[in-house]
Amino acid sequence: MNDLADRISVNKDICHGQPCVKGTRVMVYLILELLEAGVTKQQIITDYYPQLSMEDVDACIRYATTLIRDAEYVPF
Repeated sequence: MNDLADRISVNKDICHGQPCVKGTRVMVYLILELLEAGVTKQQIITDYYPQLSMEDVDACIRYATTLIRDAEYVPF
């Protein structure tokens, strides 16, 4: 499994600091929204973002998972 830094970048000067697939302006949340809508990983690559690889899509999922796992939650 590649390190997330190899696939995901966060730069305040690109897409307003939103996490993106490295070397693109494809924001992680766009990939997650497509997955949520039922679009398959292969369809994302074929129909929406042919510049991405399956590893890029998987990195978006891992990035979101890591954020949630590592977040500190305070009960209300």
